[in-house]
Amino acid sequence: MCECGSKQGRAKQGCALCNPQPWKEHGLTKEEYGKIRELMERDPNYLELALFGVMWSEHCSYKNSKAQLQKFPTKGSQIVQGPGENAGVVRLDAEKKLCAAFKMESHNHPSAVEPYQGAATGVGGIIRDIFAMGARPVASLDSLRFGSLEDPRTKGLFRGVVAGVGGYGNCIGIPTVGGETTFHPSYRGNPLVNAMCVGLVEEDKIFKGQATGVGNVVMVVGARTGRDGIKGASFASEELSDSDPDKRPNVQVGDPFMEKLLLEASLEVLEAGLVVGLQDLGAAGLTSSGAEMAGRAGSGVTIDLEKVPMRELGMEPWEIMLSESQERMLMVVEPSKAEKISTVFEKWDLAAAIIGEVTGDGRFTIRRGKEVLASVPAELLTDKAPVNLRPASEPAYFRALKKADLSQLRDYGDWTGLLKKLLSSPNVASKRWVYEQYDSTVGTNTVVRPGSDATVLRLPGSKKGMALAADCNSRYVYLDPWRGGAIAVAEAARNVAASGAKPLAITNCLNFGNPEKPEIYWQFVQATDGMAEACKAFSTPVTGGNVSFYNEYDGSAIYPTPTIGMVGVLENVEDRVSSDFKVPGDLVFLVGKTLEELGASEAHFLLTSKDEGEVPVLDFQREKNLYAFLTEAAEKKLLTSAHDCAEGGLAVTLAESAVQGNLGVSLDWTDDVSPAAALFGESQSRAVVSVSPNKRETVEALLKKHRFPYLYLGKTGGEIFSIRYNGEAVIDCSLEELSRLWSETIGEIMK
Repeated sequence: MCECGSKQGRAKQGCALCNPQPWKEHGLTKEEYGKIRELMERDPNYLELALFGVMWSEHCSYKNSKAQLQKFPTKGSQIVQGPGENAGVVRLDAEKKLCAAFKMESHNHPSAVEPYQGAATGVGGIIRDIFAMGARPVASLDSLRFGSLEDPRTKGLFRGVVAGVGGYGNCIGIPTVGGETTFHPSYRGNPLVNAMCVGLVEEDKIFKGQATGVGNVVMVVGARTGRDGIKGASFASEELSDSDPDKRPNVQVGDPFMEKLLLEASLEVLEAGLVVGLQDLGAAGLTSSGAEMAGRAGSGVTIDLEKVPMRELGMEPWEIMLSESQERMLMVVEPSKAEKISTVFEKWDLAAAIIGEVTGDGRFTIRRGKEVLASVPAELLTDKAPVNLRPASEPAYFRALKKADLSQLRDYGDWTGLLKKLLSSPNVASKRWVYEQYDSTVGTNTVVRPGSDATVLRLPGSKKGMALAADCNSRYVYLDPWRGGAIAVAEAARNVAASGAKPLAITNCLNFGNPEKPEIYWQFVQATDGMAEACKAFSTPVTGGNVSFYNEYDGSAIYPTPTIGMVGVLENVEDRVSSDFKVPGDLVFLVGKTLEELGASEAHFLLTSKDEGEVPVLDFQREKNLYAFLTEAAEKKLLTSAHDCAEGGLAVTLAESAVQGNLGVSLDWTDDVSPAAALFGESQSRAVVSVSPNKRETVEALLKKHRFPYLYLGKTGGEIFSIRYNGEAVIDCSLEELSRLWSETIGEIMK
C-alpha cells in the first residue's frame, strides 16, 4: 500500500508523497519543472508532465541546439520551404514547377539496442516526413557509423542495421540509392544510423503540417496505436550504457507493407484536395504531432482518447499520447470531407478515425469522453521550451593532437604495399556488401547508381536530373571541429559537382555526445559555425535536419559527426558524369593543388592507429572554382569521368576509378611535395578527371578560365596500375589484385 493511502500497491501517479521528484521520471530537470509550474500557474498533473517531458526533450525541442542552429543560412532563390516543416523543399525545375522535398534524421539509440527495427523504423519515419509534404518519395540514402569490424558485437549491429535499411526500403518500393558507411572505435557502443529521403512534388501542391480552420476535425489514419516506442523521444535524449537491453520496449516496430498502403492512401486524398494539414506521427507520437500542428497555426487542438483506434487493451492515457507506433499520420480535415477520407483509407485496408477537432483557444487538450485529462497552451509545449546556452570549453586534446609525428607515413617507402592496405581497409574498401542488399533501381529513374561520388536520378517529365550525396569525415571534425564541419559541407558539394550537378541546398544530421559536457558543446558550436560559413560561401542553404545529442556509451562520446545530405541539379541529365574510367587512351588529370598535408589522414591512422595532426586546409574560393569547372565541363561534355579526392588521397582516388572501370593506368608526373603527400595526403579542393585526347586543349582552357591549378598525370589503358613520381617508380601492381582487395574485403569479413 502506498504511503499516501493509495491501494494500488505501487507509487501513485502524480502523488507528491510517492513521487517527490516527479520531473525525473519524464527526463526533466528540477529547474524545468519549476518553469512549467510558473508557465501554467499551477502544478501539472501526471499526463501534462508526460507531455512536457517529451516535448521539452532535446529530441523534440532542440533546447540545447536551437540558439546555434539560428546561425545557419536558410534562404535562397532555390528554397521553397526552409526549416520548421516536416521537410525542406528546394526548386529543381521552375518551368515544370518541380521541387524536391528532402530531410535527414537519426535513429541512433534505437539501432544500438535493436539494430534491425531501429534502422527499419528510421527509414519509415523519414519517408513519412516526405509524403507529409505532398511529395512522392523517390529515393533514400543512409549514413552509417560503426565500431571496428574486428569486434563481433559491431558485426552484429552492422548486419542488423543494413538488413533493416534494406528490408524496409525494398518492401516499400523506394530505391536506396547512396550514402556512406564508416568504421571507427568511437562508435563501438553507439552506432549512428542517419536516414535521408527525397521526394518530388509540384510547387503548388505542397502541404504543410498545420492545424488551421476552427471546427475542422482531426483524424488519425494508418496503423492502430500500441505500446511500442513509448517515451522513444526521451530515450533518444539519454546516454546509453550496458543496462540498455532493458530499453528494447522503447524501439518501434515497423511494417513496410502497411507504410506502402499509407503512402498511397495519403497521396490519393492529398491529390483529391481533401486535406487541410498533414503531419507524421514520429517521435512523441500524438503529442508532438498535435501540439506542433496547433503551434504552427496558432490554433488549438482537442483529442479524445476514446476515439483513438487501439490494438492493445488497457493503455493508460500517457501511453496513448506518447506511443510511437509506426505507420500513422495525423490529418486536419474539413468535417464535410471526413467521410470521403475514411472511404479512401478503408479501400486501402487502413484505419481512419476522427479523434478531435481544431479549436480557437490555443490549447492542446486531451479528453476521455467528456472528462478533461490534460489541457496545456500549445505554445508552452513548442515555442516556450527552454533554450539553453551551455558552457563551452576547448578540450585539452585539441591543441595536443595537432603536434603529431608523421614520419612513419612520410618515410614508409613501400607505396604499393600501403595502397593495398588502404584498399583492403573497411573504411576505404568498396561498400558493395552494403548497397547490394538495397534495391537501388526500382522506379527506373536511377541513372548513376551507388558507388560513384553522387547518385543521379532522372526527373520525370523534365530533361533535368537530380544529384544526391551524404558525407562527413568525423576524424576531421574531432581534430578541428570548425574546419571539419566546413569540409563536410564542401565534400558533399564536391561529390555533387563531380557528377555534373550544381549544389543547391543541404539537410543535416548533427550527431554529438552529451551537450551538458563543456568540451562536447564546444565541438558542437565550432562544427556548426564551420558548416554555416561553408553553406554561406557555397550558396547552399540549410532546409532542415535533425540534432542527435547524448551519443555516448558508458560515458565515452562518439566522434562529432555532422552528416551532410546535399541535393544538386543537372540542367540536362544526359550531362551526368560518374567516377569510373571508361575509355582506353583517355588522359588523366589531377584538378587542384596538392600540399604537404599528412595529418588527419586515413593512411596515417592505418599505420599508427592514431587520429592526430593538422586537418587539411580548406579554401572556400578554390572550392567554388572547382565546382564551377566541374559543372561547366560536364555541361560541355568534356569529361569522361570525375572523382573527388577524399579519404586515402590521390592514389586511392585513382585506384577506385581504375577498378570501377576495369581499366588500368600508366601515370608519370612531377610535383614539389613528398611522395607520401602526393599519393596519400588528403589536400582539399581536388578531383581526378579523365578526358578524351581531342578535348585536352578545351579542358585546359576551361581550367585556366576558372583559375584552377592542375597536373597532367598520364593515360588510361591496360591491366596494370602503374605510377611514376618525380622520376621514380612508386606504385606498380596488377589491376586484378587491386580490384580483388577493394571489392571483396567487407564481404569476406562478414561471411
